[in-house]
Amino acid sequence: MPPTLASLVHHSALKLTVRAGADRLDVPVRWAHVSELADPVPYMEGGELLLITALKLDAEDPEAMRRYVRRLAGAGVVGLGFAVGVNYEEIPKALVDACADEPLPLLEVPRRTPFLAISKAVSAAIAADQYRAVTAGFAAQRELTKQALNSGPEGLLTALAAQVDGWAALYDASGTVVAAAPDWAGRRAARLTGEVERLRERPAPASSVVGGPEHEDRVELHSLGTGRRPRAALAVGTAAAPGTAERYAVHSAIALLTLTTERSRSLHAAEQRIGTAVLRMLLAGEPDHARAVAGDLYGGLLDAPFRMIVADSVPGARATATGGDRLGTLAEALESAAARSGEAVLVVPEGDRLVVLAADGGAAVAACVAWAAALEAARTSPEHAGTDEDEIVVGLSAPTGPIAAAAAYKQAEQSLSVARRRGRVLVEHEQLAAGSVLPLLADDAVKAFADGLLRPLYEHDATGRGDLVASLRAWLSRHGQWDAAAADLGVHRHTLRYRMRRVEEILGRSLDDPDVRMELWLALKATSTDQ
Repeated sequence: MPPTLASLVHHSALKLTVRAGADRLDVPVRWAHVSELADPVPYMEGGELLLITALKLDAEDPEAMRRYVRRLAGAGVVGLGFAVGVNYEEIPKALVDACADEPLPLLEVPRRTPFLAISKAVSAAIAADQYRAVTAGFAAQRELTKQALNSGPEGLLTALAAQVDGWAALYDASGTVVAAAPDWAGRRAARLTGEVERLRERPAPASSVVGGPEHEDRVELHSLGTGRRPRAALAVGTAAAPGTAERYAVHSAIALLTLTTERSRSLHAAEQRIGTAVLRMLLAGEPDHARAVAGDLYGGLLDAPFRMIVADSVPGARATATGGDRLGTLAEALESAAARSGEAVLVVPEGDRLVVLAADGGAAVAACVAWAAALEAARTSPEHAGTDEDEIVVGLSAPTGPIAAAAAYKQAEQSLSVARRRGRVLVEHEQLAAGSVLPLLADDAVKAFADGLLRPLYEHDATGRGDLVASLRAWLSRHGQWDAAAADLGVHRHTLRYRMRRVEEILGRSLDDPDVRMELWLALKATSTDQ
């Protein structure tokens, strides 16, 4: 504990007597300062015991003493020491009354006690308190280190909570609580995920303090990691601001958890290199070699149906200083979801593209769909209107296995391409397979091809020399049956035959070719809403 006015009064060598403010002696004393200035306030920092002889004060003037004491109290001075037997044989009543009214503790200093003795006593007590704090801090550091080595982050958090007489929680890269101590702190820590997310938007190292009427305690948040994007965060909740010893413990925990985070980061990078090799082998049609390389790391994932996820940045999208790398955010979300559910996931960054193998029906796939839905909703918000920052498109394959990994990759790429054309965040390949091909004809490139193919027929019909387009549509819809198509048009079948020959002459293509008939039918479908 730092020295207090009470400890100085009880100091047997100082012989101090309390003349006012006896109920306020438990306040800490930061320093003892001597000043005979009529207004020493500009030189005060707060927390001082001011020592005077009233050499330049009219200590018998009640109004002057009230103003003097009021200024001292306003500046944060915690006590006033008055030396008797120098300028005054006893403390003037005006000063005693002013200190009692404020109230400001007033200590009578006997003539035989020099101010230097009081300053030395305060200095020695502060030094002793700091030594105790440093010693306690080193002891806390040893205990935290032992717990980190023996019990991992969970043990470290338990020891830290005991050291600060509060609680502690660890968040992963996605802002999810992964460990808390004591057990009840998990619910309280979960309410701070928004604050953690805001902290992660700042470059590491970063910290913030959460407190106020809406919070049950004072919470410090610290980012963990040395990279541009924090990899984790630590929350420490206490009833009041931590003291020196507690601060040592918190800083030690930050250092230890950062080392753990960076070590995990190195292991994560190594896992990604293995994952890249496994993915290449799967795409090359070598599932047995892929299983051998994956071993226990991804082995369970390769033995069950999985989904292939391909995420890509929209061309022209710009990264923002606050938004960060959305591909990295997506990877963290999928990895965190998989870790919480105990499932394996293979994440391979490829420049501006992200490739993921995740268990079908697992937490990672669900997290991907939820993440895309949230981004889709954000894109429609007024704040996002007119911007193209950090846009991502995602393609999701159908469930597959190691033998068909290459086909799943192609499915994911096809889904991604459709998502880009439709302005969607995510498209699942099963949605395409279960739907119709006709919506795909809305693509501008398809419409341009159809317009170019059918333009000569439309130009012919515009002269009033026939109705070749309608005749072609009727004939194709009746699978080339002359009588049925002619009946639909209300013309003789010979007239329809003549029109189809004109179609062949104008287009320079044979209607006997099934590929030609298919292209013409799709072209008619693509242009049916535009002509």
